[in-house]
Amino acid sequence: MAAQALKDQSYEARIFRARTGLVLLLVVSLLSLLLVRYFSLQITQHKIYQTESDRNRLQLQPLPPKRGLIYDRNGVLLAENRPSFVLSLVIERTPDLEETLARLQGMLDISGADIEKFMQRKGRRRPYEAVPLRFRLDESERSQLAVNRFVLPGVVVEATLVRYYPQGALFSHALGYVGRINQAEEAELDEVNYRGTNHVGKIGIEKYYEELLHGQVGYQNVETNALGRVLRVLERTDPVPGADITLSLDIGLQRTAYEALNGRRGAVVALDPNTGGVLALVSTPGFDTNLFVNGISTRDYSALRESLDLPLFNRAIQGQYPPGSTVKPIFGLAGLSYGLVTAETKIADPGWFTLPGQTRRFRDWTLRVRGGGHGAAVDLRQAIEESCDVYFYDLAHRMGIERLHDYTAPFGFGVASGIDTTHERRGILPSRQWKRDMRNEPWYAGETVNVGIGQGHLLATPLQLAVATSMLASRGQHYRPQMLSAVGGIPVAREAPTQFEAKADDWTVVQDAMYAVFHGKHGSARAAARGADYIMAGKSGTAQVVGIAQDAEYDADELVERHRDHGLFIAYAPFEAPQIAVAVVVENGGGGSTVAAPIARAVMDAWLAADEAVSGG
Repeated sequence: MAAQALKDQSYEARIFRARTGLVLLLVVSLLSLLLVRYFSLQITQHKIYQTESDRNRLQLQPLPPKRGLIYDRNGVLLAENRPSFVLSLVIERTPDLEETLARLQGMLDISGADIEKFMQRKGRRRPYEAVPLRFRLDESERSQLAVNRFVLPGVVVEATLVRYYPQGALFSHALGYVGRINQAEEAELDEVNYRGTNHVGKIGIEKYYEELLHGQVGYQNVETNALGRVLRVLERTDPVPGADITLSLDIGLQRTAYEALNGRRGAVVALDPNTGGVLALVSTPGFDTNLFVNGISTRDYSALRESLDLPLFNRAIQGQYPPGSTVKPIFGLAGLSYGLVTAETKIADPGWFTLPGQTRRFRDWTLRVRGGGHGAAVDLRQAIEESCDVYFYDLAHRMGIERLHDYTAPFGFGVASGIDTTHERRGILPSRQWKRDMRNEPWYAGETVNVGIGQGHLLATPLQLAVATSMLASRGQHYRPQMLSAVGGIPVAREAPTQFEAKADDWTVVQDAMYAVFHGKHGSARAAARGADYIMAGKSGTAQVVGIAQDAEYDADELVERHRDHGLFIAYAPFEAPQIAVAVVVENGGGGSTVAAPIARAVMDAWLAADEAVSGG
């Protein structure tokens, strides 16, 4: 019988010990690696990972300041802030951005333009900063987002304050508006102070006083959970709200001027001749500024841009018009000051004027209307009262363009007035040098004749006409027109006026002639003064838009509406102690005394009636 092999207990024990040792070595090695890693995380790299952890858990959030409010002189709110909800995304908390955007587009009305602008903002953001995607969420949209927030990581709905203009188009050109900050503006703005701010003043008062209205940004250090929701505020520095400002504009006067224009293309500017305060600044047609606050639609913007009536064009400070006969009081004062005429100097007006040695006739407006001139002996008072062109043709020719230019410049023509708004235009006050610089051509005597009645190269804005009227009313006091009246309830200091010097008797001659325009027997605007319980002074103007042949008759009915004359009027009242100076332009409205004078009268009525009510008269 073969011997049965027995187990080798010693061999098996050696194998077991070897395997056990190997396992123990492996365990020890793994534990050692774990300890090394733990040491690295907790000791060597503790600060690094603590910082990363805090970055995920703690956030420094900007607190945008509340934009300052804007009031009219009576305390009526013109620009306020209303709550609005914004859909934003925190990129770091959005695992799949494309998928999240696709889901949001399936839930809400999010356009391709919204996505494009979001991507632009995304590239300029800071880490963990929420990037706006959609503004003005309504209640149903907010509810839908709340229900689906578990599938929308990184999506937040933030409450913010957004500008609102309760008066709409009434103050559109005076106030301007705010809009979303674009890339070019972002590069120019203070990066720190505009953290968390989506809007900035674009034009008008909103842009001019941006620094006052914006305020100072604040910050809060918050602890968040994994979804980015705030658990608690650890530290907070409150923002400094923008200053509330009060304007010299009067809502009642603004509305009177706006309604008096009755939808026609035109402008009205009213000033306080004793301070330079702007009482009304109207350009029609206007537009709803609220459309621009959160981004105007392409359709709405195209409608505004393509309108032949140019509603976005601020005619009050950008419209440049031939002032027509409204400058005759200034030119008359120049003639008196230079000694070229006296109050008694008379000329014959057959209905036309010719330069020495020439046959071309420069016609008087009466020739277009009644076929004759103003008479054989016309003095300065009659020339202003009845708007005699021939008198001023002759005066301008004798004065020359250089003296005309030099005397008129201090009345504010040809330069920006310095009003506290944006995009003001300078107009044109021509001279020989101006024509050489602009056209490289010589100056001709006939051009001086045309300038003498406010035509030709001479152009002025309605604001410039109002400034000049204020100077005529105050006998030469020139104030910089200003809309800002108070900041935070504290009145602002105004610049001291400059004084244009002329003889008292010369001022009297010109002012009496302007009085006669309203109250004289043959005044061109006497119809507009009927029934007034105060005395006023003014001057009408009619600016030719298209030329007509020398012997042709002017027939407005034969012209398309946009080729008809502009109607202008300047006025101030009361005559003895002026409280308001007004300039009116009605594009293609016809004669100034017919269409523009009643508007000036309505504005003066409204202001003086309100002033009387306040004073208890």
